[in-house]
Amino acid sequence: MRGVFLDAMTMKLGELDTQALINSLDHWDFYETTSAAQTAERIAGADVVITNKVVLNRAHMERAGSLKLICVCATGTNNIDLEAARNLNISVRNVQGYAGASVPQHTLALILALASRWHQYHQDVMAGRWSQSEIFCLLDYPVVELAGKTLGIIGYGALGQRVAKLGEALDMRVLVAESLRGIKREDRKCEGRVPLAQLKTESDVISLHCPLSPQTEKFINRAFLDAMKPGALLVNTARGGLVDEEAVADALRNGKLGGAALDVLSEEPPPASHPLLSRDIPNLIITPHNAWISRESRQRLLNGVANNIKNWKRELRV
Repeated sequence: MRGVFLDAMTMKLGELDTQALINSLDHWDFYETTSAAQTAERIAGADVVITNKVVLNRAHMERAGSLKLICVCATGTNNIDLEAARNLNISVRNVQGYAGASVPQHTLALILALASRWHQYHQDVMAGRWSQSEIFCLLDYPVVELAGKTLGIIGYGALGQRVAKLGEALDMRVLVAESLRGIKREDRKCEGRVPLAQLKTESDVISLHCPLSPQTEKFINRAFLDAMKPGALLVNTARGGLVDEEAVADALRNGKLGGAALDVLSEEPPPASHPLLSRDIPNLIITPHNAWISRESRQRLLNGVANNIKNWKRELRV
């Protein structure tokens, strides 16, 4: 059986133990990256295809007559035409839970950075401003003490729950939004949670951990931002499409938002003209979708892909 990995560069395989994956099939072809124009040719004759972000549509699947299994080297499957896969009897398997330590760690780091403003103080130190100071320290950016503040969590799966525990460890009060179905029905009640309207107005920090769907796309919009507590902080390590990025840029410029830290954007990699890449936006941190990239996290992900192939073969008795 032949396997193809279309975008192996996304995993930096040289740092990982790949033996389980290699042993899962008779032959593997690894491609660092694959363009849309190269996809059909590269998956031709393959029984198993691994993709992280390369799109596989109906036309690709119909032309790949041997294709039996698509392994998504990620949690999200939005780059796969799932209906076409079902119709063509092609199994699609993803991996969940691999970043359960890495993403919350990164989220906490972003919250701490926004509250402590260390990114800006570091820039000033390296620019010589501390050396020129008339006193022993710099006090140019306001630092927020998180103890006693309120952390709002939107999306309470494994990642949201882990971040909530980290907030509690900092002596923060934690609010969890009602099920996201409450976006359409604000009167929906979920035990132990609060309405989204309450979370907006009471949270000093809001952290997003929800999936992207037609209901959640750009739900962090101007109206949402206007309803937030003045000076509150926004953190997004979920999906870039949850956020109206121009609205966030404006809210930071006019001081409505006290700060924002985003690990994801709606277009990745972003064009140079992206509205959040402007240098005049205050207290904005953008990291390049790397909350998940610890070596440990990537190893768990790769092992998950290998296990998916192993289990699939067992089911087929191959």
